[in-house]
Formats: sequence, C-alpha cells, structure tokens
Amino acid sequence: MSDLIRQALADADDTAVVVMGHDVLGETGRVFTELFGGSRAIVVADENTWAVAGDAVTASLRAAGVPLEDPYVFPGRPTLYASYDNAEKLRDHLRGVDAIACSIGSGSLNDLTKRASDELGRRYMNVCTAASMDGYAAFGASLTENGFKHTMSCRAPQALIADLPTMAGAPRRCTASGLGDLIEKIPAGADWILADELGVEPIDQEVWDLVQGPLPRAISDPVGLAEGRPEAFEGLAEGLIMSGLSMQKYRISSRPASGAGHQFSHVWEMEHLGMDQDPPLTHGLKVGLGTIAVLALWERVLDLDLSALDIDARAAAWPDAEAMEARVRASFTGTMVEPAVKETMAKHLTAGQLRERLALIQERWPSIRERCRAQVQPAATIEKILADVGAVTHPQQIGLTRRRFHDTYLRCRMIRSRYTLVDFLEELGVLESETDSLFAPDGFWGRRPWTK
Repeated sequence: MSDLIRQALADADDTAVVVMGHDVLGETGRVFTELFGGSRAIVVADENTWAVAGDAVTASLRAAGVPLEDPYVFPGRPTLYASYDNAEKLRDHLRGVDAIACSIGSGSLNDLTKRASDELGRRYMNVCTAASMDGYAAFGASLTENGFKHTMSCRAPQALIADLPTMAGAPRRCTASGLGDLIEKIPAGADWILADELGVEPIDQEVWDLVQGPLPRAISDPVGLAEGRPEAFEGLAEGLIMSGLSMQKYRISSRPASGAGHQFSHVWEMEHLGMDQDPPLTHGLKVGLGTIAVLALWERVLDLDLSALDIDARAAAWPDAEAMEARVRASFTGTMVEPAVKETMAKHLTAGQLRERLALIQERWPSIRERCRAQVQPAATIEKILADVGAVTHPQQIGLTRRRFHDTYLRCRMIRSRYTLVDFLEELGVLESETDSLFAPDGFWGRRPWTK
C-alpha cells in the first residue's frame, strides 16, 4: 500500500484496509477475519470475475477459517448492469443469509454489493479485478433507477484487495475505461475552481490533494497500461482508489471526482448509448470522450475577454423559471424529463441573481483564468493519452453523429445541479456559439474527420 493511500485511510470513515500489490489475493481471508471476526462470508461475483479470482478468494477465506455460504454468482452474459433492480435481487438473497459479502469485481459488482449490503445495515469488502473505474472506495453507488442514473447513498467497502497482476490481466477495454474515468479529474478540477471562485462550492484543500496529487503519475504510462504491465498499474490503481477515498471523505457530493465530462457520459448512459452491445459501452470510455470534449471547450474559454460584458442585456435576455423548464422539457424525452427538470431548476437563477453572478464573474475572471489555465491540459494531449491506451477518442467510434454530439454540449448541464463550465458559459450567453466554433472547419472537432 502506498503512503498516499495510507494517509487517506487515516481520514476515511468507511474503508479501514486497502491491500494493494503483487499476488495479494491470498490476503483476503486474513483481512476478512481482521475486520469481521468469526462472521460467515458469502462471495458475490459474476461468472467472468469468478473465473478470474473465485477459486483464489475462496481458498484464502477457507484457509483463514472463515465459514462460507454458497457463493452468489450472476450470469456472465449478458454483461451485468449496475441497475437498482439488480441491487434489489442481491439484497433479497443476502437477507436470507447471515453473512458478510465479499464481492469480486469492478464497477457494477462493487456498486450492487455496496447498495445491497447497506440497505441491510451490513458492511462488506471487495476484491478488485480491473482498474476500470474510480468507485471502489467511494461513498455511494452509481446505479440506474427508472432510466435515470444517479448516486445512491451507501457506505464504501470496509476493505479492498487490489491485486495488480489481476488488474493488469483484465480486458484492455476495462483499463481504457479506468483511465478515461480518472483523467476527467483534470477538467473536473477546473469546474471546482470555477465553483470556488464564484462562491458556489468552496474547494476542500485536503480532498483536492487526495484527487489531484496522484493524478499525474496515474495517467503517465498509457502504453504500459495497454501492454498489461503490472508495474504500470500501480499509479492507475492508486489514483482510482484515492479518487474514491476523496469522495468518502468529502461526503457532500462526488464533486472532487466528477465534472462536466462526466455529465456528457451520463446523458448518453440515460439514453442507452451502447447498451445494446455486449459487452456494453462502459462508463469510463464515454467519460474519456467527454473529457476531450470539455477540454476543447476550455481552450476557447480561456481566451475570452469579458471586460465588455453587457450584464444588463444578458440579464434581460435570461429565461425565467417557466421558460427554462419548457426548454428542459423540450430537450429530453421519457423518464429523463422530470429528473432533468428537477436538477436544472435546483440551480436556475433569477434575472437578479444572474446579474449578481455576472458581476462577480467579471470581477473574478482574471483569477479564474489564471487558476484554470494552470489546471487544464490541451485536448489533443489527453486525446493522445487515451488513444495510446485504446480508449474512445472520437464520437463516431461509439455511434454518435455530429448533431447528437454537438447537442450534448447544450443539454448535459440540465441533468445535474452541479455547477460546471457549461453552466458558466450558459450564464454568459455564449455556450451555443462557443460549441458551434468547435465544429467549424478550423475548430477542434471540425479538424477531425466525420462521415455523418
């Protein structure tokens, strides 16, 4: 375990133990008895993760004298989906056994076990099988309920076992997904700076350091990750775990680890983009593309001159609550409509409030620009890192047309109440024009080939 993780655990409320290293699956039994004494255990997996680590984890638990229930193993096909329905199925099974769950898996299995255990008032532990997302140690589970993806409150695992060779042996798409999920912390940090400067959500410096501190190392060796070299996974696994521990410490929201780039992904997930594939298009692959999209926008934003901003004219043109709600309703269909209305209206300003916000933006713009310029990286740099690991770097790779992708820039702010760059630009009245510029012949997306 790294010194960074050790320091983070000292302040963590939920997670007490992280064992990360080479050939550490055999530590599962020892950690289980250390935390849960003589309790019975039930291994939770799907057929795929069971094939990877089921025998080793079970053998370790038995060797430590842990009494075992029969394992609960989800089918391996179709790929397990992180839906609340599946969390309920697992919860109902766990209710019938007096045992602590030990899940074997990555995002979906961890979140399902997290929520199911929490609803029963139980703790659990997880054995990580892939460096595919940052939610291992996170407070809360990202689940889809009634078609809308949101984070459900629940306690993080009490222990994590992260075996680097196991994670390195996962399918390459899992690693690409994890890097995509983590790399969005770059523009997410700039979003938090915006919120901090404007008094929306102040930065917690200790939490900021947990996320941003290990980030450069975590994304530094995409080629090594693509080649499955275990030593390359030390930084990525550490960064993903630290991101989860930061959310565990912060508790207020997932702000430390999630910004506008995640909102792109959430829109597509709610619209079931790639969900008809097997395996489905992962969250992190979409987040990685969202990261490129947002950083391309940041490159334009940092050159804005706000000295001549006409605050009165912008306030006069600002939609009232009724008009804004109508705009949201026209932007979504089905089960997405009502949650999007709720999220948008939670942050919608009156014309008077907008006038105050714009005056503050104009005053703080030099500081905002300086701090955010130091935080973000060029979109092309991140594009190259993601390409090296085999991630998604162009919308058409995942079936997005130019129009649908363009419109995601305009709609993504409506599905979360969190204040990000796209809210900032909407308030300034330039979100649509700046987005259009990205798709112009000399713009970031205009310079990349499109067939439709």
